[in-house]
Amino acid sequence: MSTVTLLGSRLVDEGTEFVYQGEAPGCEGCPYRDQCLNLTAGVKYRVTTVRDGAQTLDCAVHDEGVRAVEVEPATVVANVPSANAYAGSKTQLAGDCPYTECPSHEYCVPDGADFDEEYRIERTKGDPPHEFCYLDRDLTMVEFEAPDE
Repeated sequence: MSTVTLLGSRLVDEGTEFVYQGEAPGCEGCPYRDQCLNLTAGVKYRVTTVRDGAQTLDCAVHDEGVRAVEVEPATVVANVPSANAYAGSKTQLAGDCPYTECPSHEYCVPDGADFDEEYRIERTKGDPPHEFCYLDRDLTMVEFEAPDE
């Protein structure tokens, strides 16, 4: 189900994905707080619709203002331990990884997922993009279900 919110004008394109970070210091006293701060912090969202004819509103955080969009929670692609990596199962991330140059790093430490949370796997995507894991982990790339809101 989609939610109408306000988003920085630079990010207003259908398909744009972002992790909502919550209230910023510049939000204090803003007349649009209720329309803008209505998402769940730490959740990854995808813009599904840009509202036609929506005006650009001034914003203390976004230099080009904000516009009305519809968003919905997005899936997260991640590398998880292979042992129980199949559609419908629940799993957690393997743990932090210091090897930022690895082609799998963005999937081992994905935006929108926390290490101490369990996620249901929507589908298995296959082998990770790395040739070997620096931490000697046996990993499978999966897509987590989007959270219910």
